[in-house]
Amino acid sequence: MPEIITTIAELRARIAGARRTAMQDGPADAPTGRVVLVPTMGALHEGHLRLVSRARDLGGVVVVSIFVNPLQFGPGEDLDRYPRTLDADVVALEGLADIVFAPTAAEMYPAGPSETRVTAGESGTLFEGASRPGHFDGVLTVVTKLFNIVQPDVAVFGQKDAQQVHVIGRMVEDLNLPVTIAVVDTVREDDGLALSSRNRYLGADDRLAAVTLSEALAAGADAATDGVAAALAAARARIEAQPAVKLDYLAIVDPESFREASPDHHGPALMLIAARVGTTRLIDNQRLTT
Repeated sequence: MPEIITTIAELRARIAGARRTAMQDGPADAPTGRVVLVPTMGALHEGHLRLVSRARDLGGVVVVSIFVNPLQFGPGEDLDRYPRTLDADVVALEGLADIVFAPTAAEMYPAGPSETRVTAGESGTLFEGASRPGHFDGVLTVVTKLFNIVQPDVAVFGQKDAQQVHVIGRMVEDLNLPVTIAVVDTVREDDGLALSSRNRYLGADDRLAAVTLSEALAAGADAATDGVAAALAAARARIEAQPAVKLDYLAIVDPESFREASPDHHGPALMLIAARVGTTRLIDNQRLTT
């Protein structure tokens, strides 16, 4: 089983010791002292485990953080009911992670929610940021804290949260943080639904309707050779055919800037979707070429 650590001081000491041991005892061709971090909020599913498997493949000490970060939840969001399944998560990580860092909110924010925040800027106000004001500032703040605590060489994130990947990558570049970001493709159910901890909230009928998100993205990708407008129209038509899905946003963005692609955009792009299925809000995305 992975070692469970709940305090910052203990984790720092443990990682420092692991780095020293690797430098003294590791083979000459080993990734000496490498530490790979996979930040999560727990309630782990196969998508998370794919991230940890990637971390394991990179070599070195694999640290999985499990922390439900209150800074990234807005008023009325599901902080209190967000699933907390630490025991099951630790079992699932056997053979994959070396350390599980599972701090309390009091450990991470001993004086309460921190006044100092890392801001995502304009990129953090678009799409998910427009629907969840302040969300990405909370994400970047806790990720920065985790980077400072763990000091990883590599951090692994999932493509399903594409805007999160973008703002974290830009933060690393803008602030010259000494960490490499590795991104793992979205893991899906057999019917195409993107794996998410929130899928467990879906009732049977909502679960059937939820696959409409990935179907809409596929329809958009198929139509993308006819341009941005055609791709959006195809995806929107698929959503409108399923009344149980209430669209929040649908957009095609330039993956470099994360701004909406112009109508005459040609080249790689990313289609984003967010919708409510019953009471559950889901997001997904699809790479395409227009």
